[in-house]
Amino acid sequence: MNRKILLLVALIAVFVGYAAWSFSSSVTPYVGIAQAKASTSNVQVKGLQDKSVPAQMQDGNFTFGLVDEETGETMKVRYHGTKPDQFDEAHHIVAIGQYKGDAFEANKLLIKCPSKYEQQK
Repeated sequence: MNRKILLLVALIAVFVGYAAWSFSSSVTPYVGIAQAKASTSNVQVKGLQDKSVPAQMQDGNFTFGLVDEETGETMKVRYHGTKPDQFDEAHHIVAIGQYKGDAFEANKLLIKCPSKYEQQK
């Protein structure tokens, strides 16, 4: 009976360990532009569209500039997809990916628009 309990506890420990490892490898932290440029893994970068860099489709990718609200630092973002529908109305943009070469290579974009339910000023 003790062996069965010991085996059950060992199986549960292995399962919990695997679940924790799997969860930790899927988490992408929010970082600033400076940290994104230095990171070697996937991160999330939140910023505003840099209006001085024209947003355009280039070689099947959507490219635009992103500026950090706090530091004013900018970077080029290359999104592997088409321009999101509400990109022009975006209040904030969250790019998820990794900095490679001369640009942040985003595999996912989250467009945060002002709520239509907020009172207009």
